[in-house]
Parts: sequence; structure tokens; C-alpha cells
Amino acid sequence: MTSPDHSPPAEARRAGPASLPEGLAVIQRHLKTLPNGPGVYRMLTEAGEPLYVGKARNLRKRVYSYTQTGKHPARLLRMIAETRAMEFVVTRSEVEALLLEANLIKRLMPRYNVLLRDDKTFPHILISGDHPYPRITKHRGAETKPGKYFGPFASAGAVNRTIVALQRAFLLRNCSDNVFANRSRPCLQYQIKRCTAPCVGYVSEAEYAAQVAQAGAFLTGESQAIQAEFGRKMLAASEAMDFEKAAKYRDRIRALSAIHAHQDINVEGIADADALAAHQAGGQTCIQVYFFRGGRNYGTRAYFPSHDKSQDSAEVLTAFVSQFYDSKPAPKHVLLSHELEEADLLAEALSVHAGHKVRLAVPRRGDKKRLIDHALANAREALARRMADTASQQRLLEGVAEAFGLDVAPRRVEVYDNSHIGGTNAIGAMVVAGPDGFVKNAYRKFNIKGPVTPGDDYAMMREVLTRRFARALKEDADRGTAGWPDLVLIDGGQGQLSVACEVFADLGIEDVALVSIAKGPDRDAGRERFFMPGRPPFSLEPRDPVLYFLQRLRDEAHRFAIGTHRARRTKAIGVSPIDEIPGIGPRRKKALLMHFGSGRAVSRAGLADLEAVEGINKTVAKNIYAHFHPEG
Repeated sequence: MTSPDHSPPAEARRAGPASLPEGLAVIQRHLKTLPNGPGVYRMLTEAGEPLYVGKARNLRKRVYSYTQTGKHPARLLRMIAETRAMEFVVTRSEVEALLLEANLIKRLMPRYNVLLRDDKTFPHILISGDHPYPRITKHRGAETKPGKYFGPFASAGAVNRTIVALQRAFLLRNCSDNVFANRSRPCLQYQIKRCTAPCVGYVSEAEYAAQVAQAGAFLTGESQAIQAEFGRKMLAASEAMDFEKAAKYRDRIRALSAIHAHQDINVEGIADADALAAHQAGGQTCIQVYFFRGGRNYGTRAYFPSHDKSQDSAEVLTAFVSQFYDSKPAPKHVLLSHELEEADLLAEALSVHAGHKVRLAVPRRGDKKRLIDHALANAREALARRMADTASQQRLLEGVAEAFGLDVAPRRVEVYDNSHIGGTNAIGAMVVAGPDGFVKNAYRKFNIKGPVTPGDDYAMMREVLTRRFARALKEDADRGTAGWPDLVLIDGGQGQLSVACEVFADLGIEDVALVSIAKGPDRDAGRERFFMPGRPPFSLEPRDPVLYFLQRLRDEAHRFAIGTHRARRTKAIGVSPIDEIPGIGPRRKKALLMHFGSGRAVSRAGLADLEAVEGINKTVAKNIYAHFHPEG
């Protein structure tokens, strides 16, 4: 149940700068109507932006605690001073409140919460379940396809290595169902001994099912039994003088051993578990996460949640765990480096979300303690590297400010580029960089809608910048969020800069620095020329680190633009113009393509030619002809 306060009251909207008495007045106004039950509360700014999301066993008592200002650190006092409205959701239990809190924090990204910014879905291995001969493939995202999922793996590289090893060991296909259905002879995978070629009947359905069962057993922790079975079969083949068959089993055993060779750390007695260790230094935290499934290490990944410098490791780790498992089920065991706040409540919430019992534990001795110590050492090294990189990045941004005459080092740099071939499949791309490096979750692509003359780069840039900043102005007219750039860098010369200046003038934007970067003569890297409003074109010293940094920004935008364009072009290649004709299903489409040879030939065919196709009557032929010749 939500309170009616979905927008700040009139007096709050008229309020000036943040002040503690005004914030306290807002909080106290809500105390009279709050229930003594569990729920979630949100503290909002004057503009309605979320400051903080919290949960409470007793909403009234929790919100009342904010009025006791003598007990709060400076961080909370700042938050209270900025509060101009509050929203509430009453829940049935504290567990439900905790789950909702984690979901809202991830969705709203309030500035005073601990924030897990990098929460991409992890890759899994999928053995499909909708085909007589299942395929093995990498899968990322919602588990909606039928089949068995194994994971998560920490990286795509770990999944790819494991899939290759599993193909060598169990000879499963990885081709698409469409390729499988249209094979007339074995493909290269069969030749290099990674598949038994079920597509051409070289293996029976029952034999292939046994291969799939062995792969599934291996992935669920029965690796020793599988390897022992292969060893017995190799020995039996050798004793029977069938050395070719024995060599095949030898190769399969080696493939399974290759998977274990990539396990940098394993712990006896751990089947399905995650190990999370937090290390703090310099007001920053690194949380190292290890994934164990089926008794094997599926890799590790370092996270750097955003939080206030006053928050300790246990507080940060508690918030991290609730957000980390919001979009994925937790395993049965979660090993931790620190005792969590409200650990029992969090374990209960994770159990409800996962559908099985989840235990949180801080190991004190033995192999599990050594695992946590190993994770802590990795977290310490990762944080040291990040802090060194951040310091270097900050120095480069200060160099950019000096080179371009900016008052301060930019906190957010947006770089724009376009990509197309002859004006087709045109896209615009935006990449973002800041003190922590490239901010990949802020990248954006723009499908050029036009009307744009093919190859008109100026018109494309105008459309991209207009769409980007018109929307930004609409969403944040006061430009008070971190989503506003301090510097816009455009791949191009004076022409592209003039277009950008016109767009900014039309939109009334005057406080964002504009720079275009053009390749030098013969497109030589190191001889780039820079263009800025009201300043003659200039270059930087060829060995200047700031120049290398700007080249890297430009090249990243180019890479992202080219990659997006290629993906769109590849998708377009698989689309036939016939697909757009109403009433043309797969059977008629096949008949048309069989008769004419291509979609383009169909578009050029006359009415009589269309009527001659089997299954195409006069009415359908007229519809097809009218689709391609609307003027007729």
C-alpha cells in the first residue's frame, strides 16, 4: 500500500537550498500517519529524485529515529537536510520489505545508499531441452528456454573454455537447430573430434542421450566418476588392441582434466556456494566474489560498490549481498568475510527468493577460512590496482581540462561517432568516461531515423545530439544529476563542431564544453587536430599522454559505433522484404523464393509472374505486387 505522497508538497517545491530544519519538518509531518508495521520508505529531493531507500520492521519508529539528529553522522544529516518529500510502502513482513528495498535501490540508484553499479547477468551453460539431439551453448539472461542451465560463470571466457572442453569430452553439438536440420554431411566440428555428427545420423538418439547425460552429470559434480568410467573404457579398448578407440578416450580424459587445470582454487566439501570477501582502503571497497558449482570453481569477479566513506565493510557487504542476489537466486551456502547486519533476516529473505534454504556463514578455520583469506588477498590487490588507475585517470582528466581551457577536470565526458555504409543501417553512438574509466552501462546507441540523405554525416550528428540533449533537458531541466556531461567530444572536424554548436544554441545549452577531434593528414594517429568554438584549430604534442587518452576515447566511440552498426547490418541481412507483406506465411514465402531465387527478384516481378507461382492466387499476387508498387 503506497502513501498518497507521490510528489513534494507546494511549500517543499518552493524551498531553497537544503536546510536541516526544513528536512526535519518534512519527516515529522509524516510521523502522525505512519503505521507501527514493516515497510519501505523513500526520501526524496525537491525535484522528486530519490535520496535514500530503506526498510523497517516498524516504519513509525524508524522514521522517528531520523528526527534525533544528535545521534547521526554528517552523511545522514546532509540527507535529512535535502529531504523534501517521502513515500512509503507497507509490506506484510520484514522479509518482504527487505526484498522490496533491494529491488528499489537497484532500480532507483539513490545517492545515499550503497550502490551495486555493475550487476550484469552472469553467463550460464545451457543444454537445450527442446530437441531430440540437445545442443550445448552459452546463455545469458532470463532462463526462459527449455533445457538445463549450469552456472553462473564469472566471465564469458570461463564459459567458452568450459564448453570447448565439454565438446571434446562428450562430443555434443553446438550448431543451431536450423543448421542441424539442413546438414547433408558432417561439419568441421566432427572432423576435429568435438561432435558425433547426429545431424547426419552417425550416432543414434539413445547414444547421443547418453553423451548428454554424462555431460550433465559432470557439470553437477560427478567428474571423478565420469573420468574413472572413461579410464576403464580406455583400458578395455587398449587390451582389445583397439588403439584408435583407446586414443579417443584418452583425449576425452585430457579434455576433462583441462577443465580442472583452469580451477585456480578448489575447496573440499563445497558443492554449490559463493564466497564474498570485502576489503576497504581509502574510503573505497572491493568485494571479491568466487562462484562454486558442482564442486568446481566457476571463476571470480571483483566489484566496487559506490558508498559513503564513513560506511564500514560490514555495512557495505550487507547492502551488497541483498542487491547482488535480487536478480539471481543465491546458492545454498554463502561464505562471507564479515558478519552481516541482520544476518538471520537476510538469510530468510534470500531463502524465500531462491526457493531453498540459504545459509550465511563467516568461516573461522579450515579450508573455508583459507578460501575467504584468498578472496580477501585478491580483493586487496584489485582495490590497489583500481586506486592506482583512478589516480592516473584523474591526472589525465586534469590534463584534458588544461588542454581545453576548462575550469575544472571533467567528471563526465561523452564521445560521439556515427557509422554507416552508403547511408544504410546508420547508427549514432555515445560512449561515456569519467574518473573511474569507461562507464559502459551509460553507453547509448541511436538508430538514425531521418529523413537523412545517405552519407550525410552532419545530419546524422545533428539528429543524435538533438535526441540526446532534448531528452536530457526534459528529464532534468536543472541539470542536477550525474547524467549531464562536462565535456562533449565529437569525432570530426569543423563541420561536425558547427553542427553541435547549432544544436546546443537551439536547445539553450551554454555550460557544456564542445570539442571535435579530427584525424591528421593521411589519417595519422598523433597528428590529430582539435576544434573548439572561438579558438583556432590546434594540436597536442605527439607524445603527450593527454593526446593518447583522447585518442583512446575517440577509438572507443568508433569501436562501439562500428560494432553496433555491424550487428544491425547482420540482423538486416537475415530479413527478407517478403517478411513485411501481410498474409505471406512461411509456405508462400518458400514458394516465392524457390520460384524467383531472392526477395529482390520477387519485388521486381510482374503480376503475371507472381500468379504463376504455385500457391499464389490472383488476390495474393495483387497484394504482393501492390506492396512493392504502391504507386501503381
